Amino acid sequence: MANDDQSETETKPAKPVDDLVTTQHRLTVDGQELRYTATTGRIVLREEVVTDGKFDGLKPKAEVFITAYTLDDADAQDRPVTFAFNGGPGSSSIWLHLGLLGPRRVVSGDVGELAPPPYSIVDNAETLLKYSDVVFIDPVSTGFSRAAEGEKPGDYHGFTRDLESVGEVIRLWTSRNGRWMSPKFLAGESYGTTRAAGLAAHLQQRYGMYLNGVMLISMVLEFGTLDFTPGNDLAYTLFLPSYAAIAHYHGLVPDQSLEEVLADAERFAAGRYPNALAQGNRIPADYRAEVVARLASLTGLSEDYIDRVNLRIEHTRFFGELLRSRRQTVGRLDGRFTGWNPDYGLEAPDRDPSMNAITGPYSAALNHYIRVELGYENDLPYEVINMDAAKNWSFKEFEGQQISVAEKLAEAMRVNPHLKVHVASGHYDGATPYFATEHTLARLQIPAELTANIETKYYPAGHMMYIHEQSRIQQSTDLGTFITASSNR
Repeated sequence: MANDDQSETETKPAKPVDDLVTTQHRLTVDGQELRYTATTGRIVLREEVVTDGKFDGLKPKAEVFITAYTLDDADAQDRPVTFAFNGGPGSSSIWLHLGLLGPRRVVSGDVGELAPPPYSIVDNAETLLKYSDVVFIDPVSTGFSRAAEGEKPGDYHGFTRDLESVGEVIRLWTSRNGRWMSPKFLAGESYGTTRAAGLAAHLQQRYGMYLNGVMLISMVLEFGTLDFTPGNDLAYTLFLPSYAAIAHYHGLVPDQSLEEVLADAERFAAGRYPNALAQGNRIPADYRAEVVARLASLTGLSEDYIDRVNLRIEHTRFFGELLRSRRQTVGRLDGRFTGWNPDYGLEAPDRDPSMNAITGPYSAALNHYIRVELGYENDLPYEVINMDAAKNWSFKEFEGQQISVAEKLAEAMRVNPHLKVHVASGHYDGATPYFATEHTLARLQIPAELTANIETKYYPAGHMMYIHEQSRIQQSTDLGTFITASSNR
C-alpha cells in the first residue's frame, strides 16, 4: 500500500512542458533542393506571478500549437521569417498552412472537379519557404492549442487576450531561435488580418519589435463595412461589386467581361446607389425605379425581389436567392461554388457550399500530415474551427463603437515608416468583399508619402483564393516578391 506522500505524488498533475518534435526534410524547387527542418508541437505560455511585490515564479497559462519550417544552413540575420495564422475568429492555421504557404499542400480540387476522399498531399513547389522561414500559429482553443489546466479557455476568446497570447508566441519563438535581427513578417487571413493589424502595433509597443511587412489576405479591419445591421447602409454598397462578379460568373450578367462588370458596379456603388439609400422614403419614385433596374442588371436578381427588400441586398439572402430558380445556393466564402438547400423556401443557404468543399480534404490532410509525416502525437482532436470560440468571441474593448483596427495598422505604419503592407483580395469573396477592403485602405490615417508602402493584388477566386490553381501559383509569386522587396537584405 502506498504511503500518503507517494499517493500525493501520483495524483498531482504534471506541469505542462513544451513537447516539440523536430524532423528533417527535402524539397525540390525550380531544380534546386531545399533542405529544411520542421518543428511542431505545443509551447507553454507562462505569466509572471508576483506575491507581496516579489517575483514568485511563472505560472502556465496556455499551451499553443505551432509548426515552424526553417531552411537549413541559412544565415539567421539575412533569412526572413513569417508568422502565419488564419482567422474566424476560432480558426486554426490549417488553410494557409496546407493551402498556400507550407512545403506540403493538400489536393482539394476546385469548382466542378473536387477531389474525392481519401484525398492526397503533395510537395508544394510554390511554398513561401523559398523566400522565408514560416511559423504557423494556432490560437488558443484551435488546432491542438488549449488553455492550461485550471485556466479558462474563454479568457482567450477575445480581441485583446488573443493579441497578447499570439504576440507572446512570436516573442518566444524569435528569442529562442535567435531571430531578432531577421526580417520579420506577419501573414493573416480573414480575422487573421484583424489580428495582424493589431499585432503590428502590439509588437511595437510591448516588445519594441518592428516588422518589415504585413500580408493581409481577405482583409477585414473595419467590421462596419461588413455588418448588415439596421441603420448601416454602407455594407450594402460595398458588397455590390462582389455580387456583380458572382452573378457574372454564373452567367446572369451576359455580354460583358468581368472587368467591365466590376467597373460598372464600382461606379454605381460609389455614386448613385449610396445616394439613393441615404434618401430613404424621400426618394422620388422614378429615381427609385431606376435604381431597382440598375441593381437587377448588375446582380442578376429580379426587379421584384430588389423592390421587396427595399433596395438593400443582404449577403446571405443573396447567396440563397441568386440561383433559386436553378434549385441551387451560392458559396459565401467563394461565390463560384454552388450547393443545395433542403428547402428552397429557405431565405438563405443552410450551409456554405464553398466551406463544405474544403473542410474534408484539409482536415484529413492535416491529421495525417502532422502525425505521420511530422511525427507529432496527440490524442486531442485537432480543432479546425472552434465554433464555440467563434460564437462567443469578445469585443468588449469596442463597446459603444464600431469594431475597427484600421487605426492600429495606421499607427504601426506611422511609427515604423519602413513597414510594408500587402493586401490580397478575391473578386468572388462574399465574406470580405474587395470593395470594402478598398474603402478601408482609402481612409487609413497615414501621410501621403506612406501610401506607396501598400500594395494590392486581386485574384479571380474567393476568400481562400489559393483553392483556384492559377490564383494559387500567382499569389505565391506575389507574396515571395513582396517579402524579397521588403526584407532590406
